[in-house]
Amino acid sequence: MFGLFGKSAPIKTLTPPEAHRLAKDGKVLLVDVREAHEWASGHVPGAYHAPLSRFGETATAIPTDKPVVFYCAMGGRSAQAVQIAQRLGLPHDTHMGGGIGAWRMHGLPLAM
Repeated sequence: MFGLFGKSAPIKTLTPPEAHRLAKDGKVLLVDVREAHEWASGHVPGAYHAPLSRFGETATAIPTDKPVVFYCAMGGRSAQAVQIAQRLGLPHDTHMGGGIGAWRMHGLPLAM
């Protein structure tokens, strides 16, 4: 998790199809770090919502019974979520590249 000099672990990236398969099989929890209005416009079915704007306050409430994969609109905020989680001492190290935009482009299911 943390290196000898306080550096965080490398961020792992999954493609939307990989994240979908793992979530569908119950092997990961997808965590949406977009804001409430973005979540309302469509999110991954079964995802947990933890907006990045409040992430420092809510990150420790994210279930840890399985590995977590963060996602956002395009991939930038989800990578930030990984970094923040690691600074808080949480084991999360993975995000979904391309975010919900790439998820949509792959034709994967959405919940409203």
